[in-house]
Amino acid sequence: MKDQWVRFEFRKERTRQRIRGRSGERPRLTVFRSLKHIYAQVIDDAAGKTLASASSLSSDSKGGKNVHAAKKVGELIAKKAVEAGVKKVSFDRGAYIYHGRVKALADAARAQGLEF
Repeated sequence: MKDQWVRFEFRKERTRQRIRGRSGERPRLTVFRSLKHIYAQVIDDAAGKTLASASSLSSDSKGGKNVHAAKKVGELIAKKAVEAGVKKVSFDRGAYIYHGRVKALADAARAQGLEF
């Protein structure tokens, strides 16, 4: 189990290295996927602040662990980010592959007006 966690952390850091170079230009849209829920945050790394956050736990999304809930979270995070004045973000998928719930969240955020 320890080796699996080490590989996961390595993949996450490899993805973030590509994004950190652009952190001054755009905030980072981070995705965390647990077994039951999905979470998203828009983070300004230069200031060290979270600008917007959403999850499938919030009362607005009313979902569980499926793709439909991820779409709701993507729509919600995009609305909150636009309200905070953010239109362009860098998508940080972490160590997760761009498929299923992660892809659904990203596509829904793009449909609501976020650019990445």
